[in-house]
Amino acid sequence: MKPSKGFTLIELMITVAIIGIISAIAMPMYAKYMIRGKLVESSSTLGSYKVQMEQYYQDNRSYGNPCGVAVPTGKYFTYTCTPGATTDSFTAFATSKAGVGLGNGGAYTYSIDSDNNQKTTAFPTGSAPFNCWITKEGDSC
Repeated sequence: MKPSKGFTLIELMITVAIIGIISAIAMPMYAKYMIRGKLVESSSTLGSYKVQMEQYYQDNRSYGNPCGVAVPTGKYFTYTCTPGATTDSFTAFATSKAGVGLGNGGAYTYSIDSDNNQKTTAFPTGSAPFNCWITKEGDSC
């Protein structure tokens, strides 16, 4: 009897099934990982913007009306700044853009104010608002 060279159909089917199971688990995990990577833009940009606003306040003794520092631009988020009732406060917002892999526009919304209160006001899973910046499912403050 000659030794067989190659694979049987059963061996091939088992290999395909194993690859299918692994990819069914890996793809959703990878998608969540990619979203978490994109969410970092909001927290780093809002943090930098807060520092710039504080520098403006040091120079002018007011945050300005409208906000004294131009709002930043981002690849995944739209940024806005709203002055407070007086020029001694402000709130900056980061709202996710549509079509950048973060769900529908506005699915993620973060804010920071002049008192450094960081909030997540919209998050696709969970019950927003949170009194911190949530970056992944299951996080809590």
